[in-house]
Amino acid sequence: MAGMAAVTLALLLLTSTTVVRNTAMEQLDQVLRNNLAEVDLINGSFQAGENFHYYQNGVYTLIYNKDQALLAGQLPVGFTAAEPFENGVTRVVDCGGSDYIVLDLWFAKGWEDGLWVRGLMEAPQSGQTLHSTLTLAAVILPCFILLSGLGGFLIAKRAFRPLERITATAQAISEGADLSARVETPRGSNEFTRLTAAFNQMFERLERSFESEKQFTADASHELRTPVSIIKGACEYAKSFEETPEERAETLEMIYRQTLRMSALITQLLSITRLDQGTELTAMEEVDLSALVKNVARDYPPDRLSLELEEGLTLRASAPLLTRLVQNLVDNGFKYGKENGHVWVETRRTAEETTLSVRDDGVGIPADQQDKIWQRFYQVDPSRSHDRGAGLGLSMVWKIAQAHGGHMTVESVPGLGSRFTLHLPQ
Repeated sequence: MAGMAAVTLALLLLTSTTVVRNTAMEQLDQVLRNNLAEVDLINGSFQAGENFHYYQNGVYTLIYNKDQALLAGQLPVGFTAAEPFENGVTRVVDCGGSDYIVLDLWFAKGWEDGLWVRGLMEAPQSGQTLHSTLTLAAVILPCFILLSGLGGFLIAKRAFRPLERITATAQAISEGADLSARVETPRGSNEFTRLTAAFNQMFERLERSFESEKQFTADASHELRTPVSIIKGACEYAKSFEETPEERAETLEMIYRQTLRMSALITQLLSITRLDQGTELTAMEEVDLSALVKNVARDYPPDRLSLELEEGLTLRASAPLLTRLVQNLVDNGFKYGKENGHVWVETRRTAEETTLSVRDDGVGIPADQQDKIWQRFYQVDPSRSHDRGAGLGLSMVWKIAQAHGGHMTVESVPGLGSRFTLHLPQ
């Protein structure tokens, strides 16, 4: 602001003399023309109206006849120049140290008679103008700079207040590990509002990621404890006692089974965690749902798996994820079905949604447990978990449905079977 004020002052100093002189010329012209309106020549004699002024606002008005002889008015003391008359021309005349602005107007009366009306005004002195400008600048510019600086500071402080809140919230999250904290979004649609929204989205995603990591760690440590203990016990027994070849082969087979179980468990946990974090590859493409189900059905006995499919049923989805969803549901149908039981897969499309249903004739699920089956590691019958999986299949099914903007429902009657339905919006 000080720099701008200095430039402004320099421009004022450069232009002030010209501006003041032009203003004086305009004032001279206005006063002289007002007096000209009050001039008349009657029978060769000059007559002045009531509003005629010989001296007004620093302007001297003089009346001359056509022969340029002074009829009325008084010359300023300092005006000593013999200036010829020029009708309508405003000019500056040097009178030995003093400058005067001169303007002549011809008042015609008939073809040959008339009067000269001359206006004289002392030209403003450049030194005086410069002194007045500098005095005014010395008073006004410091106040202007001070007020501008104070106002700019207050405006900037208020404008950057949301940034301070963002910084404070980020520091609180960093120091206190409180990922649930959010930055208050300021009103409006300026850059800080968008920045705050972006930070809140980042915090939300960080919170989901850390919660998923904590969940993965807790799940893995809980579920891997049993197979690790079994493998550890088998190894300790083998080191402490001599085993027959048959016992050693049985021990190796048990270790191998537990290793496969841990590998499958870790793979499922990683997949669910990636779905939670949104990092699972879910490239959407046009998928023929009926063809996808037929492809999955090839891995199951055809005499126990029946398909009721609507042909040509296409939708935008991730083929790998939908394949995993169908496999999990069909696997559950066979695992929890009765011995040599049957599984039915059905696809339908309505005006509102596309559905995929997997029905079995198994043991069913009690009504008070149907809302819990989507939770990780939940087992309706925990006593049979050793041959029924880790309890992650339906949790993964639920996550895959959410990734496609859909949801899952279940209908089950204990002793008769269950129907799991995927609902995808059109």
